[in-house]
Amino acid sequence: MSDPVHYEVFIRRGKGAPWVLDMATEDRNRAVTVAEELLEEQGVAAVRVTKETMDTASGEFKSITILNKGDKTEGKSRRAPENLEPLCVSPQDLYTAHARDRIARLLDAWLARHKVTPFELLHRADLLELLDASGTELQHAIQKVAVPEAQARGVSTHDIMRTFQSLSERGIARVMKDEKRGAFPDIEKEGFAAAAVRVVGDAERAYLLGAAVAKHIAEAKDWGDKVNRLLDLADQAPEGPPSARGAALFAIEGPLAEILGSRAGMGEVLGAAMDLGHSLAAMTRLAGAEQVEALLTFDPGLARCIPELPGPAARLANWLDGPHFEQARAAIAKRVLRELHGVRRLNPTDADNEIELLRALAMALTAAAGRMLTQQEIQDAFTARSGMLVAGDFVLNLLGEGKAAAEEAATLIRLCENVTGAANKRAASRYLAAHVQALRFEKELRFGPETPAQKLAILARLQRDVGRARLVDEDAKPIQARLGDIGGMIENESKLVMLLAKAQAPAVHRLSLLLKLATGESAPLGPAAERARVEAMRLVRAPELRDEVARSPEKAVEVRELLASAARMAA
Repeated sequence: MSDPVHYEVFIRRGKGAPWVLDMATEDRNRAVTVAEELLEEQGVAAVRVTKETMDTASGEFKSITILNKGDKTEGKSRRAPENLEPLCVSPQDLYTAHARDRIARLLDAWLARHKVTPFELLHRADLLELLDASGTELQHAIQKVAVPEAQARGVSTHDIMRTFQSLSERGIARVMKDEKRGAFPDIEKEGFAAAAVRVVGDAERAYLLGAAVAKHIAEAKDWGDKVNRLLDLADQAPEGPPSARGAALFAIEGPLAEILGSRAGMGEVLGAAMDLGHSLAAMTRLAGAEQVEALLTFDPGLARCIPELPGPAARLANWLDGPHFEQARAAIAKRVLRELHGVRRLNPTDADNEIELLRALAMALTAAAGRMLTQQEIQDAFTARSGMLVAGDFVLNLLGEGKAAAEEAATLIRLCENVTGAANKRAASRYLAAHVQALRFEKELRFGPETPAQKLAILARLQRDVGRARLVDEDAKPIQARLGDIGGMIENESKLVMLLAKAQAPAVHRLSLLLKLATGESAPLGPAAERARVEAMRLVRAPELRDEVARSPEKAVEVRELLASAARMAA
């Protein structure tokens, strides 16, 4: 999965002068061309073009210089004056991905009320006119961005506000002027493919096609309808030339990524109201459909936690499976990461189901690793989420009321098995250790209504499950030893091993039962298993077993198989 990329053009107007941002664009060729043209102008000593790649997890940019021309002399070694110009200096700068992301945060309430994305706002004259007429909304947004900008640059807030006010006025005037003179393609008449082919050679093709796309989805009833309309356009994208197809799909991807990145938009696309866990699972299925479908084929039981995708979402999943719409996949991945690192419960009403959802989500994201997120991002996210599962209030909710002590132990083992991160594993193991060490657990197992054989089988299962929970030995072994000790008490009080050894039953059958106890299958490893092992070895050497085998030679094979099986389990 590629992270969002844009290109920034910097100029230096004299020897030793500071670098000043001149423009930002998502078009590499345009950035390089503009830089070379600027270098030929009077007063520009050097130009530099950098590729800025945004890390979708941290929100930070990684910069790589791809062009550096002109006078590279830095002049005298002195502290360069700080660049006091704002990052956005022309209306075109407002159309970059990170600028739209900032607009989404600044105008969140206004955009939500009108059910539009920043992409639509920047490309539709009617929306810009509506925002401009609101007065306070736009002024407040400018103030919110101007205050920290002014503090960071050491200039007055008023000056920065004037700059941004001028920028917004020029941006609004530009769109209104282009709308009035009919500069935007009318894809209802011309057709989307024809429009893309016609404007592909224009330096402003992204802006022109973006306006056409924004107008096309303006009549949509809801977010799902907008996605359907965008996919209709994607189906109509020209097959060639490649540059025209790329420009067409690029114009569609902007609003699509913004819809999928918003909680309201994604909620409507996914359809029925779901808790957070099912929503995240559905998002994973949306962005990694092929991998998740393969996982569901392998483990159909996961379908309980990974919902089917409704019409628009299923249609979108087919597109996301292809090579296009990487920004849309990135928006989904960013949303999933943000929610996993957040504090909202996956299922606020059912702690048991929350663990099941977390397990299914981990499997789905791991299956789609590389397509959505890296393995490290997935591991970090689930380690953070696991921290919530070992909080005291969640554990109390998980255990609930009215459960038997053995059932609570099984629940805590399941918690240990499903959390990730060393600290979280240890925290979960402490809950389990405290539970099995408690007098209540011992009393319920020793004096409960079950038969001794049933009690030993319960303890054996719990002991094996602890071993599968991937706890470190220093945490797991004391818990397993405690289970074994309680099993020893139960066996000692019931004399089960002695009764089996002296039972009026065929020797081979008694040997089979004793070996199951001795190997941890029917009793926990510990004193009970050791006593069963001693009796089993005594029975192996007893004449009655040899006599029974002599009378029925086929039983010799059964005895050898029993002993071999016991040896394997002991190993």
